[in-house]
Formats: sequence, structure tokens, C-alpha cells
Amino acid sequence: MTDVLKVEHLTIALRGLEQSGVILNDVSFHLNPGECLGIVGESGSGKSILALSIMGLLSQALRIHGGKIMFLGEELKQTLPEQWRAHRGRDMAMIFQEPATSLNPVMTVGQQVSEVLIKRLHMDRRQARDRTIDLFAKVEIASPEMRYNAYPHELSGGMRQRVIIAIALAAEARLLIADEPTTALDVTVQAQILELLRSLRQESNLTMMLITHDLGVIAELADRVMVLYAGTVVEIAPVYDFFNTPAHPYSRALLSSAPSMSISNGRLAAIAGTVPSPSEGYSGCRFASRCPVRLRYCDTVRPPDVILSPEHHACCHLLEQNTRQQAGHV
Repeated sequence: MTDVLKVEHLTIALRGLEQSGVILNDVSFHLNPGECLGIVGESGSGKSILALSIMGLLSQALRIHGGKIMFLGEELKQTLPEQWRAHRGRDMAMIFQEPATSLNPVMTVGQQVSEVLIKRLHMDRRQARDRTIDLFAKVEIASPEMRYNAYPHELSGGMRQRVIIAIALAAEARLLIADEPTTALDVTVQAQILELLRSLRQESNLTMMLITHDLGVIAELADRVMVLYAGTVVEIAPVYDFFNTPAHPYSRALLSSAPSMSISNGRLAAIAGTVPSPSEGYSGCRFASRCPVRLRYCDTVRPPDVILSPEHHACCHLLEQNTRQQAGHV
């Protein structure tokens, strides 16, 4: 079975600062057909940069310094932007976190969806209009015929996000990247959008990469979780293992800082310090300066990739030490 997406040792750096300005460092993962991979981490961890690199939308200030992005078995090269243009909107699509800035304010929302169908599926205008209205109904936009002629400012935030999802689904993309798709929405609308994404995924066997700060969203939608910290992958795990047996100290810190009804004193746990900037050099673990259980060599020696199961990996010196000790007692 061919992976829909396979990223191997991806490194992204500021152009001209390939040594001191690394944004993503040696990132590797894969996505199976129909799978949802949740990506979590604090702001500044590189989640959105990863999404933009997969879509071929990196700014001119950034470049892929190493590694591969394989989509449906084809390597996408930064030196061949026409490759990305051929796939973008047809085979891969993205939902951005702020729908108001993702839509053209001087075009009706119906025109913006129809434009994708005309360009990618070569429909005529009447066919595109009919298909757009069907898509609006599919994403549960009320009165889809009337909404076709609405401008973005005439719709609520939830409706605008549904239009963005309709655009993403217009050409029946194989891969959907959702970058904080519910951040700008109120709680009730968030639940509706999440339920919509879940049902669309089940209906179409859609492969999804979901970026979010909300661990509750990850618990609801994801099959596996990848934890990013300062541009590095610190843990990849099935969603059940991530929530029940998190292996990396950063993963445990993220989970402990999430709001919970069981907190008795009303105070949330916080992770001390801040995410380091790309310009801060390091030779060991990126999380070492904030880690409450770091070892003396965590600052200077790069942590190993500890394999806990075929689908559960974590990069941590302490984890390796504990695993070795447990193996010695067996």
C-alpha cells in the first residue's frame, strides 16, 4: 500500500542562513490512505511551516535545505514549482486557520468554489455552479442556492469556514491539510466543523493532516499524533498511546497543561521557559533547557530515536536509559 504522503529527513532553513536559521530539522513521517495524523506543539514549533512546505507554499525567505517530500509516490522538488501547481487544489488541499483572510472579498463565495472546478476539472460555468451548490449542501451550508451569490463578509465565521472546506473538497483531493481549522470559531461552531470533518473523512476515505493546539480535537479526530518541538519531531504515537502512555517529557508536559475538570486548586500546570528561536544554536536535545528530568548530557548530545512499538517512537536520552535498564532486568 503506497503512502499518500511520505516526508523523509525534511530540513527547512532561512535562505542564506542554512546553518544558523533552521526552522525544521530532520522531520520524517508518513500518512497512510484514509488516516488522520494530528500534529501538536506550542506556537513556534514549525507546524504551519511544515504544512506550507508540503503544499509548496513556502515564502521566498525559506528553502528546503534537505530531505524529500513524496506525494503519491512522486518526489516533489522545490526547483520544480509546476509539480506542486499540478497537485495543489486537485490532489492536495489546505484549510487555513482564518477563513476571513483566505477568501477573496470582492468575489462571491460561489464564484470562488466554481473557479476551482473550472480550472481543475474543466467544467463549464453551469456545471461548476451546480456542483458548487451540491458542495455547499454537502458541507451543510443553509440555503446553498442563495449563498452562492453571497460575499464573504455576508457570512458568519462558521459559514466562511464551510466555504473553505467546500473549496478544499471541490476537486476531490486525496490529502487535506487542516491548519487550526477551528481556532477562529466559537465553541458551538467548532463542534459543528469537527463533526463535519469527521463525516466527510468517513464518506470519502479522506487522508488528513490536522494541525491544532487543542488536544481535545486530536482525541476526537486523529489516528496518530506527531509532537513537534522547535522544529524537531520528539514523539510519534498512536492516539491512544499518546494520551495514556506519553513517552517524551515534552508530550507529558503538554498533556498536563491542558485544562481538566479534575484540577482541584483551579491552577493549570505551565511549561517553564519559551520555545527557542531558530537562531539559537544547539547540539543536544532542543527541549533540554526546559526539561524537568534532563540528564547532564542532554544539552550536548543529540537524543536517540527510541522505538517503543512499530508506530510509537520518541527521541529522549532518559527514555533510552530507562528502556535499557528495563531490558537488563528481563
